[in-house]
Amino acid sequence: MKKRSTIIPLALLAYLGVMCYVGRSIFFEGRYLYYFGIIAGSLLAIILLHFSLKRKERLRCEREEDMAKNENKDDKN
Repeated sequence: MKKRSTIIPLALLAYLGVMCYVGRSIFFEGRYLYYFGIIAGSLLAIILLHFSLKRKERLRCEREEDMAKNENKDDKN
């Protein structure tokens, strides 16, 4: 199974694609800065979310490895 740091941003990217299609009338009205500004802001938030989730997963993995080492050390004593 893929990690959460990959699945959630991919789902949000798909949602952003649909919203870009739905909001294309704003683009055709000539409000380019608004249209692309919303897209850029959303992409930035998705990218930051990806790296935040990736960091959280890495820290969780390190914590679990540390706990496993401590359990092994306790078993030997």
